[in-house]
Amino acid sequence: MRRHSKFGRIALAAVAGLVTLTLAGCTAAAGNADLPSQRPGGFGHDVEKHLSAAVTDAMTLADASAGFAGVWAPWAGSWTTATGTTTRGGSTPVTEDMTFRIGQTTTAMTCEVFLRLVDEGKVGLDDPLTKWVPGVVGVEGVTLRELCQDTSGIGDYTAALSGKFVMNPTRQWPPLELASDGIAMQRYGKPGEKYGRSATNAVLVGMALQNATDRSWHDLYKQYLFDELGMSASAFPESSQFAVPGPHPAGYSAGVDGAGSVVCEPMRDVSALSPSQGWTSGGVVSNLADLKSFGQALAAGSLLKDKTAEAQLDAVVNGQSWQRYGLGVQLLGPLRGGSGAIPGYLSAVFSDPSSGLTVVVALNNSTPGAGFAQALAQRLASIASKLPAEQKGAKVVAALPWSEQQTVEAMTKAAPCPAKKAG
Repeated sequence: MRRHSKFGRIALAAVAGLVTLTLAGCTAAAGNADLPSQRPGGFGHDVEKHLSAAVTDAMTLADASAGFAGVWAPWAGSWTTATGTTTRGGSTPVTEDMTFRIGQTTTAMTCEVFLRLVDEGKVGLDDPLTKWVPGVVGVEGVTLRELCQDTSGIGDYTAALSGKFVMNPTRQWPPLELASDGIAMQRYGKPGEKYGRSATNAVLVGMALQNATDRSWHDLYKQYLFDELGMSASAFPESSQFAVPGPHPAGYSAGVDGAGSVVCEPMRDVSALSPSQGWTSGGVVSNLADLKSFGQALAAGSLLKDKTAEAQLDAVVNGQSWQRYGLGVQLLGPLRGGSGAIPGYLSAVFSDPSSGLTVVVALNNSTPGAGFAQALAQRLASIASKLPAEQKGAKVVAALPWSEQQTVEAMTKAAPCPAKKAG
């Protein structure tokens, strides 16, 4: 059996090594701007072949049987695909309307709900966590803003529990247990001091807003996102609902040994999983079309008041100068969105509010980590960014601070268990 380095070591490190370039376009406020109108029709044959090859390359590196992707470039056209089969070695093809778990892409949704509640005056941006979750030790001085910006200093519970999640996927985890494990870990720093990605933060936001509104997250996501944006395929399953709602591909992940290292063989079917292990940091289920709707609304700030949308983009650097993090939103040059992993699935969605370029990807093997899905989205964005405008004067995406080759190298480095070549 093949063994590889630490499971949690892979995700964003490779992507963070891409070339540094600061863009003027990455600091614009969101406002409530509408995206440019989408040009009907697809891309040319060579471009679509290039995009398809990028997805199948990623599937091979991730050892995934299914891949979903969409690229919408308003100035040139659009393209979507569902590639592969629902199971490893199976014969049932996947379809574009199938659902999948979105992992930490959920965090962007959680913080979007938070900001909508701020707009309604039900909570404050800088409310202390202890106002809404009293009695929790080790969170003194932490605000809701810092939780959504990943500057709370609180550790990431997934680093300690990822092996247990993969090896016992149907265990149901109370949010307080997840939060307590994260709080007990070594801190990134003092509240507000620096960025440190942590799923614990989104779980604590979830606990706070549930207390502040006296409502379940099923209701909160439904009212503030799913119904508002017509996301009819999206859901936040109960912790006891182990199956992905709706038609979906199986989800796979490599195992983890006692030392926390990846064990590539046998690849595990972790389709039956309690979403409680992600909860408000990673428990949502969605599909290609719904993530497009959410990603574009997130990037444009269309669900928020202007002042709150601006606060959402008050970002800190989390890698190169063009990699920043706002309130639940990743900023990659001109693109805004999120990426995530949960046992069985990877996903990413990014959109540029100026040109309207939007990319959504998902794979049904979580082994390479969220950074792998992010790099795939960046590769597709790089390909689309070179498309000429079909109509004079149409907005095109600004130059991106990475090359396609750099994303290929990042994905190759991040993939511990690529599919074996036939023969």
